[in-house]
Amino acid sequence: MSIKKTSLFGTATTAALAVTLTACGGGSGGAGASGGSYDKDATVNIGSLYEPQNLDNTAGGGQGVTEVLNGNVYEGLFRLTDDGKVEKLLAQDYKVSGDGLTYTFTLRDGVKFHSGKTLTSEDVKYSLEKVLADDSQSARKSNLEVVKDIATPDARTVKVTLSQKSISFVYNLSYVWIINSEAKNLKTTEDGTGPYELNKWTRGSALSLDRFSGYWGDAAANKQVVFHYYKDATALNNALLTNAVDVVTSEQSPDALDQFKNNQNYKVNDGNSTTKLLLAFNDRAKPFTDAKVRQAVSSAIDDKKLLESVWGGYGKLIGSMVPPTDPWYEDLTGVNAYDVARAKKLLKEAGYEDGFTFTLDTPNYDPHPTAATFIKSQLAKVGITVKINTITADEWYTKVYKNRDFTATLQEHVNDRDLVWYGNPDFYWGYDNKQVTKWVEQAEQASSTAEQTELLKKVNRKTAEDAASDWLYLYPQIVVANSKLSGYPLNGLNSQFFAYDIKKKG
Repeated sequence: MSIKKTSLFGTATTAALAVTLTACGGGSGGAGASGGSYDKDATVNIGSLYEPQNLDNTAGGGQGVTEVLNGNVYEGLFRLTDDGKVEKLLAQDYKVSGDGLTYTFTLRDGVKFHSGKTLTSEDVKYSLEKVLADDSQSARKSNLEVVKDIATPDARTVKVTLSQKSISFVYNLSYVWIINSEAKNLKTTEDGTGPYELNKWTRGSALSLDRFSGYWGDAAANKQVVFHYYKDATALNNALLTNAVDVVTSEQSPDALDQFKNNQNYKVNDGNSTTKLLLAFNDRAKPFTDAKVRQAVSSAIDDKKLLESVWGGYGKLIGSMVPPTDPWYEDLTGVNAYDVARAKKLLKEAGYEDGFTFTLDTPNYDPHPTAATFIKSQLAKVGITVKINTITADEWYTKVYKNRDFTATLQEHVNDRDLVWYGNPDFYWGYDNKQVTKWVEQAEQASSTAEQTELLKKVNRKTAEDAASDWLYLYPQIVVANSKLSGYPLNGLNSQFFAYDIKKKG
């Protein structure tokens, strides 16, 4: 899962997607990526609300570290493109054994780390083991625990044996950064193979990346990118208006969009989001152990009104954990839809005719406080009293995610194809349905994507019917850029923001 501004722990378990050979380097989607003259020595200034907490994605670096380093500084054996495809990257080729348990990868030749060391199979082994280590906070750790053995027969060959079939294995590898096995101090420095290397990180202000002259693929289209960090959306928009930044990775203030829409110097892009805002119940804690209570709470909240109040005409209602871009999407907005009379009836059936009181642990950054206040007022109409407990991102990680010390919480889950977390009873929200767990396991060991899709559609419907969580809405993905820019990513799947194709006119 991924969660905004903190370590988003989302993961994407997916069908075996088409894996194609990418051209060396580059290759993001982006707006108008080709055509026209541009400044090859330009500095592109990028505005963001999501500063990394550290530079190590296995040590709680958060959404910010994915946004700035994934694909730009660090690369994987495979890459998830901005339009959701999986491409070979550091893997030149691979083969799968007939029983689906052994993957043999051949690495690209001539790839060097920023330190100058040549990439070898030992670095890949080290990187996988780093994700799987006891102290790893990687979102991919549980998905990759099917790895039984990693062998390195020679410098360019990696042989991975799994304990059981995993149709999502290649997809999950697209999230594993290949890191120099000799690198140190990775929370503050880096040693990747990407088109940029770290220049300087000034905490609380900016992080700059320089074009890496020894890159194995096509050089970055710009000489330098600088990610500038802001505390709120207003400051971010002001930076764009005053040309302090050229592009905003994710617009968080829809009320401010008119000033850009009506200005020929800017372009507003509405991409496809995978970020879901959840009212996550602790399904182990009373009264949310009772599905009728969860259903009642879901029916008592007018999601459409909340979305309109926060995002105006942007965003979508979803009714489940699955956004329209996932293969197993089904419109389930009618399940546990807004219906106050039904909510009261369900509460009565569950023995809570007079309501109850619970504490809602709420992250202190937008839109959580606004959503919490809205939910409090909505639930009061059916006799439920909400006590809002505002906490920081770090406190949320410790209190809610690690210690499970909560009754209900608000949080954003960024990743695509992360429905499978409901098949894990040990996940922080504690949903435990043995049939769902079985379906998820069967889907992961499926022999075809069609079989996987049908099983996960069953999971989607069952979790929606059970109101395992209340999926409030799907975020819009709005990228606002100076009209001199092209080649920037539009969708930002899983919070990644590829900068290497961005072109800036002089």
